Amino acid sequence: MSPLNTIHLYQIFKNLDKNGDGLVSIDELMWLLERIGIQCRRDELELLVGDKALDTMDFLFFYETLVIKGSNFYQEKCKVEGEDQILESDLRKAFRVFDLNDDGFISSEELQIALSRLGLWDEQDCEHMIGVYDTNKDGLLDFEEFKDMMCA
Repeated sequence: MSPLNTIHLYQIFKNLDKNGDGLVSIDELMWLLERIGIQCRRDELELLVGDKALDTMDFLFFYETLVIKGSNFYQEKCKVEGEDQILESDLRKAFRVFDLNDDGFISSEELQIALSRLGLWDEQDCEHMIGVYDTNKDGLLDFEEFKDMMCA
């Protein structure tokens, strides 16, 4: 999948800001992370965020930090031997977030539903998103194709 643009991030921020106060709280961030299958302790997230809540600019910065560090993190983990078991476990958890019917494949419909639930779908072409990493051209992402996408 491609990185999110500013419009997507504002939409996510708006959807996360459940009480409409212009801030995304630690609780609201925890909710998002749990929805996408990431387990994080509250105190760890507070340390990472450095505050009790994020305004839109802080949220954008938080995302950029995660994308840059996260991208490097996954790329390094993909290259480092001995980390394969941890990476595999993390990626399987992430894969299950999108494989809604648990058949071992992510279809464009499942991708659309999962992105919608996360407040990320704005009529993006999910078939095209899948097609970029669908090496066997069956219209679905299997786990290996998903792993290639995440380690790209």
